[in-house]
Amino acid sequence: MRHTTRTRAEIPAQHTWDTASIFATPAEWEAAVTQLQAAVAEAGRFAGHLGDGPDTLARFLAESDAIQRQLARVLVYASLSYSVDTNDQEAAARNDRARGIFGMATAALAFAQPEMLAIGFGTLRRWLDEDERLAPYGHFLDRLEQQQAHVRSAEVEQVLGLVRDAFGTAAATHGVLANTDLDFEAARGADGETHDITQGTIGALVAHVDRDVRRSAWENYADAHRAFENTMANALAAGVKQDVFVMRARGYRSSLEASLASTFIPVEIFHNLIDTFQRNLPTWHRYWRVRRRMLGYDTLREYDVKAPLTASPPHVPYETAVGWIAEGMRPLGDDYVSVLTRGATSERWVDAYPNVGKRMGAFSSGVPGTHPFIMMSYNDDLAGLSTLAHELGHSMHSYYTFANQPLMAYSRYGLFLAEVASNFNQALVRDHLFRTQTDPDFQIALIEEAMGNFHRYFFIMPTLARFELEIHERVEKGRALTASTLNALTAELFAEGYGDELTMDAERTGITWAQFHTHLYSNFYVYQYATGIAAAHALAEGVLAGRPGAAERYLDFLRAGGSEYPLDTLRAAGVDMATPEPTERAFAVLSGLVDRLEALAG
Repeated sequence: MRHTTRTRAEIPAQHTWDTASIFATPAEWEAAVTQLQAAVAEAGRFAGHLGDGPDTLARFLAESDAIQRQLARVLVYASLSYSVDTNDQEAAARNDRARGIFGMATAALAFAQPEMLAIGFGTLRRWLDEDERLAPYGHFLDRLEQQQAHVRSAEVEQVLGLVRDAFGTAAATHGVLANTDLDFEAARGADGETHDITQGTIGALVAHVDRDVRRSAWENYADAHRAFENTMANALAAGVKQDVFVMRARGYRSSLEASLASTFIPVEIFHNLIDTFQRNLPTWHRYWRVRRRMLGYDTLREYDVKAPLTASPPHVPYETAVGWIAEGMRPLGDDYVSVLTRGATSERWVDAYPNVGKRMGAFSSGVPGTHPFIMMSYNDDLAGLSTLAHELGHSMHSYYTFANQPLMAYSRYGLFLAEVASNFNQALVRDHLFRTQTDPDFQIALIEEAMGNFHRYFFIMPTLARFELEIHERVEKGRALTASTLNALTAELFAEGYGDELTMDAERTGITWAQFHTHLYSNFYVYQYATGIAAAHALAEGVLAGRPGAAERYLDFLRAGGSEYPLDTLRAAGVDMATPEPTERAFAVLSGLVDRLEALAG
């Protein structure tokens, strides 16, 4: 019997997100777009006048904030509809229009930062004292002052804004190929039964109990990407060249510096992470060895990395997952648990299940004035529970930020902080389940879930970060990126991580880069997954130990949003990411999980 993936229309409404809470209909979205375009045009009257005085600046900043809020709602609505059905051409058109409107608005408001720099920070700070409407912008001005050497003239800033839409084409092309045009040959089990491969089902298939299902799913998924490797390589090369162009236009010394400086993260943090990761690769080699022994295989392969180690993995329906997550988050208090539960159920934040055309992965997306929505492909297992806990961490971060930060400028907290909140939730829920679900098979499955999460965040992502650094440096030196060079580099890096414990299919592992189109176009995005899991476990340790004030400091971290510099926000919560220590401590947690697995294996 062939397993078929449901169409979008077949998914029950209660398991889809409530996009009508943003705009009731596409027609209402169209009306909002018209109003937004008029507001952007009207804001142009401030060009050349921000230096007129504090009243003018205050009125402009208020209008700019309102424009950004409406623009964000327009973008979110368009992207949500497209993400869950990439075959929907009307949704695709709205999404493309929204990206264009974003570029238009960015270009139209590009005069602001150069004019504010021309006013001078002494005058601007005096104005903050003189006009209470400007008082909340103190941190905003501090950030602008730090970046002033890289802010260009109004004309150049306008051009950089205008190219935003065009610069999104490479990533969009790769995404369309992956989510819409790839044709995946079905996986086939030892019994001859076939299983549909989609972006929403591949995660469950590579964790299937039947090794033939896992192997054919992993191979067919990789082969579908290999069939378009030259097109995807061309798209990624264009994306990297765009990063290098912006780096040079803004006067940075490297793409890495340009990316991290824009989020106020020293480059040393990136290098500390990579160095610590490479030092601790033997922990991963030990895990592969334990996994091979437990599976009883002479040879471990890539498609065995998520093979179930117990014959009785727990069945976890969505409603059960919500209940367990809620109980795990009890240390943060009743308000946190109540909001989370409503969001995951009655308020319909979550688009839960796979359907044909749904894009790969999972994410949380929301802005002030909307729910913090979640897209995922839930599969009634512990991995699904873990993903839901992770994304609810993001959404609760957004919920508390939106409730406590009045300015759009501070509602965007960035990935460096975002991945702390998501992994924190997983750490607390995992601890709850270790304490309450004592069945040995459940315990083994729970360790597998934890190792699967660490595999993504502390193995895949640091490896991709090394890949990202290398391909940017090659382009900065004028070297070409082709499918063959990208594949060879990827295979080389993964071979180092696998060591001698796994027999690697270099050609299929080499195409792994093409399977991360949602990550590799974001200019040094992926390293933050690893720093996030490190900080999360450090903060979770304090809360779980019941240290005085630890839970409230964590809630303050959620409320802070982007109102302080990222490292300062984390220091106030209780972890210093300027040193390698949190990453080393996270590897100690990883090593402890391997110890625990060995003990259970006997």
